[in-house]
Amino acid sequence: MTSISVRVMHDEHQALAAVLRSMSMMLTEARRLQALPDFAVLRAMLFYIDEFPQQLHHARESELLFPRLREKAPEIAPVLDRLDREHAAGETMIRELGHALLAFEMMGRSRWAAFEDRLERYVRFYLAHMSTEEREVLPVAQARLSAQDWGELDAAFTARRDPLTGYEPEEDYREVFRRIVDNAPAPIGLGPAMRKAA
Repeated sequence: MTSISVRVMHDEHQALAAVLRSMSMMLTEARRLQALPDFAVLRAMLFYIDEFPQQLHHARESELLFPRLREKAPEIAPVLDRLDREHAAGETMIRELGHALLAFEMMGRSRWAAFEDRLERYVRFYLAHMSTEEREVLPVAQARLSAQDWGELDAAFTARRDPLTGYEPEEDYREVFRRIVDNAPAPIGLGPAMRKAA
């Protein structure tokens, strides 16, 4: 039987993958329309990535799940070490991506390619990272961790939920998620997020 924590991790991975793909789709559609993307929506999406996957999801993996696995499945410690390094690298990458977006917004089309290139590298990095967790870590966790381990993990992983996995956002985050869902393209939102080129 799949634990609640594993389902939460799968759901959060899917939500993040959808946000990343939607960001790429916004840029593709903007190019097609010869328009600029909606920078406010892109900023909201980057904020989401930093607040939820980067700060919340990664912390639960690195601080709660991985230490238990190092004890119960020491043979995968090198994989866990690499994933921890990628968690740390992701923090730097999201800051650099935010700066590249600001440069694109402030400086215009001359910075479009640099932002798009950095975004695509981040998307590839993150999708590969999540794939490693899904293929190499979660199956081992399901096989090796005890019912007591899962009970403690389930309590932590359900204490605060990612709104893009179908849960009501906390009051402070409602406007951010409304902006994303109302303006970002599918699979995460309801429609194209473009504005006429200046």
